[in-house]
Amino acid sequence: MLLAATLAASAGASAVTPPAPLAIVEDLQPVRLAGEGSYRYFGLLIYDARLWVGSQGYRDSEPGAAPFVLELRYERSLQGGRIAQASAEQMEKLGLGSAEQRQAWLETMRGIFPDVREHDRIAGRYVPGQGVRFYLNGAPLAGRREAGMDPAMDDRFAQAFFAIWLSPRTTAPSLRKALLRDAAPKP
Repeated sequence: MLLAATLAASAGASAVTPPAPLAIVEDLQPVRLAGEGSYRYFGLLIYDARLWVGSQGYRDSEPGAAPFVLELRYERSLQGGRIAQASAEQMEKLGLGSAEQRQAWLETMRGIFPDVREHDRIAGRYVPGQGVRFYLNGAPLAGRREAGMDPAMDDRFAQAFFAIWLSPRTTAPSLRKALLRDAAPKP
């Protein structure tokens, strides 16, 4: 994730819409790509991001109202611990959660986020009222409880986590704009 104020995000939809990750098919029918963009850190491409929504779309006024999936396709290798740390730092910059909550979230993320290699995909699936589930290349990430959810990964965590990209106060406003390009609800 390696988010910083000195980054540049480039937007643009690809000519052909890629298939939706299998992790979201069940929750978002009919699924559609709301937007996509790239995250760069000091000019280096870190990942490409895609936001997938269902017919309810995504609304800034009610970010927790409908399921969605944010998928990151990494373009370089990164350590899972660094991904977790960068995520926690962004939550702090956004003023989300208490210091104690962010510490608990950080520890949980450290246990969940794996080291990634070039072209690995991590998808976070938001389920309203339940929280988030993470997938690596379509498979649930290790370290999860039987039901696929960790108590620390509740709805409050999920909203703080996804705010890193989707909040109006994100440190990556160009990427946010690209992700939300076509996120409005559809009839």
